[in-house]
Amino acid sequence: MNKILREKLSEALTSVLPITLIVLLLSVTITPMPIGTIALFLVGAVLLIVGMAFFQLGTNVSMTPMGEGIGAELLRTKNLLFVSLITLLIGILITIAEPDLQVLAEQVPSIPNMTLIWTVAIGVGLFFVVAVLRTVFRIHLSVLLIIFYIVVFTLSIYVPNEFVSVAFDSGGVTTGPITVPFIMALGVGLASIRGDRNAQDDSFGMVALCSIGPILAVLLLGIFYQDGSASYSRVTVPEIEDTRALAGMFLHGLPEYIREVVTALVPIILFCVVFQLVSRRFHRLQLEKIGVGFVYTFIGLALFLTGVNVGFMPAGHYLGQQLALSGHSWILVPLGLVIGFFLVIAEPAVHVLNRQVEAITNGGISQRAMMLSLSIGVACSVGLAMLRVLTGLTIYWLLVPGYLVALILTFFVPRIFTGIAFDSGGVASGPMTTTFLLPFAMGACEAIGGNVLTDAFGVVAMVAMTPLLTIQVLGLIYQFRQRAAEPAKTLPDEEDDAIIVLEEDEGNV
Repeated sequence: MNKILREKLSEALTSVLPITLIVLLLSVTITPMPIGTIALFLVGAVLLIVGMAFFQLGTNVSMTPMGEGIGAELLRTKNLLFVSLITLLIGILITIAEPDLQVLAEQVPSIPNMTLIWTVAIGVGLFFVVAVLRTVFRIHLSVLLIIFYIVVFTLSIYVPNEFVSVAFDSGGVTTGPITVPFIMALGVGLASIRGDRNAQDDSFGMVALCSIGPILAVLLLGIFYQDGSASYSRVTVPEIEDTRALAGMFLHGLPEYIREVVTALVPIILFCVVFQLVSRRFHRLQLEKIGVGFVYTFIGLALFLTGVNVGFMPAGHYLGQQLALSGHSWILVPLGLVIGFFLVIAEPAVHVLNRQVEAITNGGISQRAMMLSLSIGVACSVGLAMLRVLTGLTIYWLLVPGYLVALILTFFVPRIFTGIAFDSGGVASGPMTTTFLLPFAMGACEAIGGNVLTDAFGVVAMVAMTPLLTIQVLGLIYQFRQRAAEPAKTLPDEEDDAIIVLEEDEGNV
């Protein structure tokens, strides 16, 4: 276990180091930062590295086997009503537990936190049921995606503009570090029981459908909520005078995020306990290993959330604000491209997805190819998000064509890439996006006097959209290479005949 933990620490260091170096470089060149703010950021980076390592190790040995076990047992019951009710319950529990959703709810204070959280949770729960039934009845993912996104964009016409960006952002934040490992593992478990030719393809797509539910739910909230408007909560950059104040910030934040993680994990653990008592699926040694995994997950997530919320959020807001006021606000666009490229590498759930993809495809789709495609996609999305901040361009001009192209591509790429691509969109928009990129965009938007709700909110939605395109383009490249390789293969008899003819010709010469 110590060897694996060292490997995870090395992976986490490699993931967090690039964005840390970018912020440090900016702080000594274009945007000098107060010593207190940069100190918060650096301590936050250390907590990110340690937290991500523990979290990845924990999910490998707890969430993944438990999710696969529950998925496999659900289909064995052959009672669709029971399966639907259990799935709905799981979807609601893991969404309420998602820390990213708590962060978003805090930043939209005009809607009571629990109103927004329960709205989103019910949306995820209902669409989790849809995702499971799709796997059971073997419905093409692209068909459901086209239907539901037509409904989403039609409904958004009747919603106040302030709610549209929040709605699309909520679809991204719900698929974070708690949700993704559990849902993806459950999908693998469901597909393993089917065992047919398309089961592998259908193991992906659950996260994609679960991302649509909260968008629809928040759009409906925007129509029927009595206030009918939304506002946002400003990010404050704390003034740190000395090391005692610095330590105090983290010591004050840590218990708060420990409580959040406990609140997040306890319902899931209780559900898993009930599942084990009923199914008796795991033996004693497996249960001990899963228990240790949950402890690692708890430690990792508590440290990670403390680091990003206390250390990264103020730094992101300050950087965005100062860059916009620097007189060279245009630099936000190319800088957004660079930040987006490296920031997605630090998302913990991205590594879970990439490992799952490589394992299920037996290395056919490598983690490296997935990460490069995701990084290119997120880089483009952050660059476009910064363009929105500077120009006030409505999010419709980017989301509608983006999703339209993504849905058209589903007819041309292998089925498995469609599921992976739409899952990737939800996975890429995790806590790093919510606590660094969103404050970064908000700080820039406030500085230039823009409308934060319509121009800055929506960055999470942009990050969730572009991987749909880049991963499917990866699928086209993969398909093209396979087809190009097929004609080059000749049957053994044909190869032997060709060699004999060649030898005879050489002899005659």
